[in-house]
Amino acid sequence: MPDFLFRDFFSFRLDKRLEKILPRVQFPCVIKPLRLAASQGVIRANTPEEFQAAVGRIQALVESPEIQVTHEAELDRLLVERYVPGDEVAVEGLMARGKLRILAIFDKPDPLEGPYFEETIYVTPSRLSEEMQERVMDCAASTVRALGLTHGPVHAEFRVNENGPWVLEASPRPIGGLCSRALRFGPQRALLEELLVRHALGIPGSDLDREDGASGVMMIPVPKTGVLQRVEGETEARATSGVEDIQITARLHDLIAAWPEGSSYLGFIFARGNLPAEVEAALRLAHSILKFEIAERLPVEHPVTGALPAAGTSI
Repeated sequence: MPDFLFRDFFSFRLDKRLEKILPRVQFPCVIKPLRLAASQGVIRANTPEEFQAAVGRIQALVESPEIQVTHEAELDRLLVERYVPGDEVAVEGLMARGKLRILAIFDKPDPLEGPYFEETIYVTPSRLSEEMQERVMDCAASTVRALGLTHGPVHAEFRVNENGPWVLEASPRPIGGLCSRALRFGPQRALLEELLVRHALGIPGSDLDREDGASGVMMIPVPKTGVLQRVEGETEARATSGVEDIQITARLHDLIAAWPEGSSYLGFIFARGNLPAEVEAALRLAHSILKFEIAERLPVEHPVTGALPAAGTSI
């Protein structure tokens, strides 16, 4: 597969000499492994020196035994994009006969400016202006048409600034992790998964509207790499007004990795309310009550390679 270049992005293989790559880079930029997900290995670089350091860090990650064992194709290929400033939103949609139906637009109120891009809060409905929401929806529809998608779920993400929406990604899949629990549809409050199954089977009920009110989810961030020893404050956080549920998905005594090496969150907080601002405030308050004790890990040799782990990676 040859290197691909089109205006603001291109890809290259890790065996390519960086002095040949750097003249093509527009700074600031974002470097992404093509085959990883959840922003794992995604790093912003503002200078040539930061670019070289980021590529080295990503190379150590994709060459680690934990990633190599997945046997994903093209793990050695990286994508370089010009960094686009602005607010970030996510669009959840459903394609039917080539037409995109928008189920929700999520705001991401925390700034995602780098150098790493661990996500936190999603809140819907969006607080963008109606005009900008229309532009986002039009951009989403144009994007999925360009990709040739005609049927099934769509998850797309955009940066929004004074120039309008910029596509970050669009995939034929629903929202990941437990985040779909933030969405409920119709008087029976059907979950997104039920809506998608009804749509796939062609049975009634796939056209239900999202329930009234605001809802949101926080993907609980990982503050540092280490061993999760204890979680405190969960009962008090659950009692926060507006909070509907808290799911701690990280297991005690397991190693957890912070971004950019990490790809799994500590858990999820769900909230509902009348207004998006109320939901966001509830998520932030509940998170402030939770306390995670993370112990520094010991440098244990890898059981297969015998090597000590690099900083920030798991064993």
